[in-house]
Amino acid sequence: MRTITGYAGAADAPQATLTLIFERRVKARQRLSLDQGQDVLLDLPRGQALQDGDKLRTDDGLIVEVRAADESLSVARSTDPLMLARACYHLGNRHVALQIEVDTVSYLADHVLDAMVRQLGLTVESQHAPFRPETGAYGHHHG
Repeated sequence: MRTITGYAGAADAPQATLTLIFERRVKARQRLSLDQGQDVLLDLPRGQALQDGDKLRTDDGLIVEVRAADESLSVARSTDPLMLARACYHLGNRHVALQIEVDTVSYLADHVLDAMVRQLGLTVESQHAPFRPETGAYGHHHG
């Protein structure tokens, strides 16, 4: 079985793809199936989530591009920057992974969190889309 052992360069052309939900992109060691059907073992250093667009290299030189799979998301909206910042604070205080944009914050769908965010004054809608959360202040991105 092929083993993914490291990151490839940004200029390397992908020969295969690997589409994963966020929960699978944060695990450093696991058995996966490429979109093309081949099984691979992911064996990377712990502590770094795979990002949409990252390129990985297998032990035999295959270049694999990571794609973020569509997931059920809650998308909270506000045109008030302070209100949005408060929502990010309260969600972050609960260690929720967040995708922060100009007037939205998205997180994996959760009706309890939706109710809290609505109480803060934001509107919340459901969406099925790739989840690309912030990597954190100390996170590394290999894209």
